[in-house]
Amino acid sequence: MSKHVFLTGPPGIGKTTLIQKTVVVLKSHGYCIHGFYTEEVRAGGRRVGFDVVTLSGKRGSLSRISAGIPKEKCKYMVGQYAVDLISFEQLALPVLTDVAKEKQKSICIIDEIGKMELFSQSFIHAVRKTLDCDTAFIFGTIPATKGKPLLLVEEIKNRADVRIFNITRENRGVIMQEIVTAIQECCK
Repeated sequence: MSKHVFLTGPPGIGKTTLIQKTVVVLKSHGYCIHGFYTEEVRAGGRRVGFDVVTLSGKRGSLSRISAGIPKEKCKYMVGQYAVDLISFEQLALPVLTDVAKEKQKSICIIDEIGKMELFSQSFIHAVRKTLDCDTAFIFGTIPATKGKPLLLVEEIKNRADVRIFNITRENRGVIMQEIVTAIQECCK
């Protein structure tokens, strides 16, 4: 039986949008939900980075285009983006730690477990701990496999207690109820 639900698919397919819409539905049904999602940051019509936004409303930088950033602050790079590991960890880690301590069942939103986030060994450890926690159910996103596999993503895909939905242009507008039902079954 599945205990965690993950969405996968190519960048820009609508995984984060589905996460946000599903959270609204689950909250309306009274589920206890914690977590975070990532959001594009745009300037002048152009993407300049990503922010981490917690469900409690806190926001911080995940990454920015590295042009103009001092080289010593560009230790972790994904393409043209410098990852702000300190900001990411300050927002994401407390959410995961709090969920793992909860006595009641709760849903933990993790959008996403990708290259930028996986620079953090603390994040990797916290995700593994949350996956194994009896009272936490993860609803998250993982990237579609492209290039070198990401170890934690491969671990998640191979877990017997994980259900993965592949999001496509054809199904993204009609799959939400199936996702909600799968999460409700996980939380029984």
